[in-house]
Order: sequence, then C-alpha cells, then structure tokens
Amino acid sequence: MPHTAQDWPIGAALLQFPDTTGDARPVQEAPPTEWAAVLHEVATEGFRHVDLTDSWLRPGDLPPERLCELARVLKEHALGVSAISVTRRSVIDPDPAVAEANLAYLLRTVDAAAELGTTVVCAGLHRPLTEAQRQAVWFWHEPGGSDPEDDPRTWSLAVERLRTAGERAARHGLRLSLEMYEDTYLGDPATAVRLVRDIGLANVGINPDIGNLVRLHRPVPHWEELLRPALPHVNYWHVKNYHRDFDPATGAYFAVPAPLQGGVIDYRRALDLALRAGFDGPICTEHYGGDGLGVSAGNRDYLRRLLAVKLPAIEAARREDAS
Repeated sequence: MPHTAQDWPIGAALLQFPDTTGDARPVQEAPPTEWAAVLHEVATEGFRHVDLTDSWLRPGDLPPERLCELARVLKEHALGVSAISVTRRSVIDPDPAVAEANLAYLLRTVDAAAELGTTVVCAGLHRPLTEAQRQAVWFWHEPGGSDPEDDPRTWSLAVERLRTAGERAARHGLRLSLEMYEDTYLGDPATAVRLVRDIGLANVGINPDIGNLVRLHRPVPHWEELLRPALPHVNYWHVKNYHRDFDPATGAYFAVPAPLQGGVIDYRRALDLALRAGFDGPICTEHYGGDGLGVSAGNRDYLRRLLAVKLPAIEAARREDAS
C-alpha cells in the first residue's frame, strides 16, 4: 500500500460552506483572507487535506495570480489538496452551449489542479438542482435531471468529452474520477463501468459515491451490490452515509444523513472490500446538515481506525499468498 493509516490522504469536503461571504460577495471574488477563514476551520478540525469542492470556490475560474494566492493560503494552513470536485457541470447537458461551456470549465479545472499539486479531479454528469429540489427539506426528496436512455449519440458524446478531459489529466499526471450519481450514465455500477471502459484511459476511473444512491426515496439495491462491480475501477472515493427506512404500510421511504458508522452502509466492510481490490486513492469525507465539517472530522478519525486494522491484515495476507 502506498500509504499508512495515519498519512492516507483523507480530505474534507466543503459542501457546508456557502459560495458567498457574510457581506454577500461571491467567494470567487473575495480576498484571500475570506478563503483563509474557511481553510483555518478545516485545518483546526485536524484535516491535512481538503477537497476543493467547487460549490464553494472554482479554482478552474481563477486567473493565474489568484490561483497563486489560493496556493499560498493552502500552504499557510498546511493543507494539501486531495482533489478538486466539479459539481453539477455535466458535459452532456441538454443545452449544447451549456455542455460545451462545462467541458471547457472541466479542462480549466484540470489545469488548475495541476498547478495546485493535487492528483485527482472528480467530475460527474449530474445537473444543477431544480427549483423543487432547492425547496425540499433534502434535495434528494425530489427527482433531478436524467440522462437519456438508449441514446447512442449522447452516450458517445459523453465518452468523447470525458476522454478529452482524461487525456488532459493524463498529460498532467492526474487521475480523472467519475462520480456515481442517480439517473445519469454513472447512476449504477454497470453503466459506470461501461462508461469507463469505453473511455479506455488508465487514469480515468470511478468515484463510487454510493451514498448518492442509498439515500433515494425509492427501491435501491443493497449497498454492496452498488459497490462491488465498481471496485476494480475505483481511483477516488467520496464517503458519506444515511439512515434509511421503508414503511410497507404506506410505501414511503425515509432517508437522512448519518455519520459513517451509523448508516446503512457498513464502511468497515466497504473499506475492506476496496482495499483488497487494490484501491489506493484519496478519500473525501462528506456530510449534509448540521455541523458537516465536524461530522466529517469524526468520519476521518473512524476511517483511520479502520485503516490501522485493515492495512496490516491485508499486507499479511499478501505475504502469505506470496510465500
């Protein structure tokens, strides 16, 4: 394994931080002191890495001098960038102009990631939240956009554009990781694996964010069925968990965020499966609601405890197999 339990890169997601400052200025245009305030909170919670989630700040849209300022602030807080996550910028958006702009933005983000010294850019095919999703208590209570089924032209366009991004990433020595998300071409493990195979680049893999799927208010397969087929292709991982229930009397489903050890996904089992399949990429801890950063810090500590047990056991098993 390339990492130990204590130095495995586990980054904090920035989902809980708004894209505007307290005086309503866009974070994108704010002075570095505003960025420093957020990153100070991340570092104070014990994180040594951060996933620069672009719902907070878009590194791909920063001019060179501002990107240097961001790098300086990260260094001042001793934070590495485990990944940059591009959110809700589908390269096959139904609006062709939006889709082309999203591809250009993804390519700029890859270049920015290289400048910041990260190793992974995470992208997906999910789209901006609908008005109904924004009004819901939890946005996954309402359906969002979906990719067209049985549409070879759109599928080929997704392959072509994500391959273009993967090739750009490869030139920088980066991984491109594609996030599993409902009702897209990454919405189940079979189609996600097919998409990665059609792209056909060694540095393009899957982010098996199965939390995106188990939270849905509809029937979903067992979490292990969602994870196992993707494991040979996993190169980055967003981890989060949910409590899930079903009332057969009414047909109603229920899902709310949970810490990693408390939800329906057994991350002790999931991490073991991933490590034995060869997973060696960074991890990002996410959580919606409440003190998302604080819960993410607890999730990080939980993962390190698991890694401290799992890594020696896997290494011992490999030595035994080799002897």
